[in-house]
Amino acid sequence: MSTIADSADVDAEARIGEGSKVWHLAQIREAARLGENCVIGRGAYIGPGVVLGDNCKVQNYALVYEPAVLEAGVFIGPAVVLTNDVFPRAVTPEGALKTEDDWHKVGVTIQQGAAIGARAVCIAPVTIGAWATVAAGAVVTKDVPDFALVAGVPARRIGWVGKAGHPLRQEDGQWICPSTGQAYIEKNGELRPA
Repeated sequence: MSTIADSADVDAEARIGEGSKVWHLAQIREAARLGENCVIGRGAYIGPGVVLGDNCKVQNYALVYEPAVLEAGVFIGPAVVLTNDVFPRAVTPEGALKTEDDWHKVGVTIQQGAAIGARAVCIAPVTIGAWATVAAGAVVTKDVPDFALVAGVPARRIGWVGKAGHPLRQEDGQWICPSTGQAYIEKNGELRPA
């Protein structure tokens, strides 16, 4: 059974997975789909048609604009923004207020287990690789590889992280997770489990 706060605004066409929780003042728009056991924090916004896999967490006041896709186990920190407009304008070149028909939405894709830190901004269209970590306050303007740790404005890779989220240490030509002991191998700018 899902738990939805009385003050949440969940469209009748949205699908909320079993065991999911939607907290106070959150808004989930039409045709959005949440997997099982998701948590949507206070004041968070999930746009029309956005898809969340199982076990995702979207923290307070995060803005997930359509057509974003979050795979299973994704963490979205407080006040994160996933954009959807490459050339934002309020008006057309003629000065008329833009409508839905005046722009083409593009989305952010976040792959399994990735984490986006508080107040980070992901500028669509980008893909955040599986198990990657985007540091708090970063501005992501290009794709992020699996297991990458990125930070800064614009975000750049500053290291690697394992599935537990801890920065990896290089030992004997491999990258090792200090939490799990899992070994990874780096080749051609990509990291894979050994």
